[in-house]
Amino acid sequence: MVLNAVRYGLPLALLLAGMVVWATSGRIGVAVGAMFISSATAVLLLNLLYRIGVEGDEERDREEAARRYFDEHGRWPDE
Repeated sequence: MVLNAVRYGLPLALLLAGMVVWATSGRIGVAVGAMFISSATAVLLLNLLYRIGVEGDEERDREEAARRYFDEHGRWPDE
């Protein structure tokens, strides 16, 4: 629960802050708001890339377990 709050709540908070700053300030506020929105996008994409990387680690662990099973039994686990 806390991880999801950080994973999705932080980009949402940055996005909302950027929209508020953009809407309530002058020309400088537009630039600052765009920076907030860009940082929200960056945080969200970094979280996505991290999840993709972790998924690859889990796949490698399953492959290693299948290889150990093959070494012990002489056949793949799904056969």
